[in-house]
Amino acid sequence: MMNNRTLQGPTPLDAFAHNEDLLKQRELLKQTTLKQLFAEDPDRFNRYSLQAASLFLDYSKNLITEDTLKALINLANDAKLSDGIQALFNGEKVNNTEHRPALHMALRNRGDREIKVDGQDVMPAIKDTLRRMQALTEKVHNGEWLGYTGKPIKHIINIGIGGSFLGPKMVIEGLTPYIKEGIKHHYIANVDPSDAAEVLKQVDPETSLFIIASKSFSTLETKLNAETCRQWLLDQGAKQEDVQKHFLAVSSNVEKAVAFGICEENIYPMWDWVGGRYSLWSAIGMPIALTLGFDNFLALLEGAYAMDEHFRTAPLAENMPVLMGLLGVWYHNYMGAASHAVLPYDKYLGELPNHLQQLDMESNGKSVNKAGETVTYTTGPVIWGDVGTNGQHAYHQLLHQGTALIPVDFVAPVETHNPIGEHHRWLYANALSQSRALMTGKNLEEAKAELLAAGKVGAEADHIASHKVHPGNRPSNMLVLPKVTPEVMGALVALYEHKVFVQGHMWQINSFDQWGVELGKQLGDTIYPTLLAGAEAPEFDSSTNALIKMFRDKND
Repeated sequence: MMNNRTLQGPTPLDAFAHNEDLLKQRELLKQTTLKQLFAEDPDRFNRYSLQAASLFLDYSKNLITEDTLKALINLANDAKLSDGIQALFNGEKVNNTEHRPALHMALRNRGDREIKVDGQDVMPAIKDTLRRMQALTEKVHNGEWLGYTGKPIKHIINIGIGGSFLGPKMVIEGLTPYIKEGIKHHYIANVDPSDAAEVLKQVDPETSLFIIASKSFSTLETKLNAETCRQWLLDQGAKQEDVQKHFLAVSSNVEKAVAFGICEENIYPMWDWVGGRYSLWSAIGMPIALTLGFDNFLALLEGAYAMDEHFRTAPLAENMPVLMGLLGVWYHNYMGAASHAVLPYDKYLGELPNHLQQLDMESNGKSVNKAGETVTYTTGPVIWGDVGTNGQHAYHQLLHQGTALIPVDFVAPVETHNPIGEHHRWLYANALSQSRALMTGKNLEEAKAELLAAGKVGAEADHIASHKVHPGNRPSNMLVLPKVTPEVMGALVALYEHKVFVQGHMWQINSFDQWGVELGKQLGDTIYPTLLAGAEAPEFDSSTNALIKMFRDKND
């Protein structure tokens, strides 16, 4: 039977006509199980699966029936989701608090369609930036970009945080087999000095190219790390005029980047209609192009564009991001789920859950709606996960026998880049078996029979059997990839971007601002000065004051 966790407040959808239908569906589904639904419908897999942009989604192991799905689609129509999708693609100011569109799709628009912001077609500027990125990439790969001692570039170091770090890292790690020979990639994100120190131990100043990724060129972590790397370069014997041979910038603040020592022709644009967590498709993706090759960067864009077109044009009931988004609303607002696991069964996709954490939780972790009213319902779930099969020996215990309802996305390629023995066959088998085990579970009778077959009898078997019961009836999606190629990676990331938009639209929140991120920065600015030697005594709460004193006692 399904988990009956108490709902956290009223659903945001209770004003919609079909909300009541879903409440009824919830009660009806308490009377059945996924095992029964499969037994009653031999065609269930075909009924609840579809393919789009090279990805295959099997969503048959979800706690839904035809009536549930119909009610979800009707709810989406109540919310005018189709209009919202068109508004997004038409460049309307869906980011209503910052009065901006959210047009990351324009960055990967491979068709002839004009995309306008405030009446101006942005495609010429995007295409010009791509041409510049291609020229730079080819110059580096051809050994024509030389450092201050005349040596070609071998180390690409990305200095950025948040979306300027997580997105590029995920793509590069995910596409490891495509890394250009002779190129080594590194990332410096954290303000922790150990982050920069460990990277600088691995690179050679004569052959290193640093990319400073910061829209404002003033993000604290990025600014400090960039200054540290510049000083390190100078300490190794470079002169100030040599900085431009080793630093690029992706920023809208050209003046600050030039003042840092970067040649203006090596500063790439970042538009305000692209949020950081949606920016890997822009010049923020320069490390991707430099590490994987520009042809593979374009293939990444092509894959995302294919998913964009599917999302833009497919009917809601046949639309992969829409279905995944609505299933999330179903579990989060009607079934009481508070988190969602993404489990890639591919080592190279290990960074996918980290990127999706930011994408989803920074987008939909909101407590006010678009009108600025405090919501009385839950919004964004906690997103988490790691690569299979590692998790099967760790947190899968909670997935199978814990008390929380946690929907799962399994992401599994059918073909590996490294066909060694039977490894990949076992890996894929484990993904399927985990999905099936979550669905079927193991009842008390099955557990007892298993123990009896193993030679356990009487009271001992009775005692242990209850511990081996798995409730089952736990939902999951299976996203099957043909192979992790640049096109497939592009489609996969775009799929989740659009899923996040669907859920934000249904929850009536702005998925494109992030005011919560700003508060921590502001408080950091007020506390930092009190840590300096000779600073005035702090005047915060007793906990903060004591911890400041602890730091000053050791560092003054």
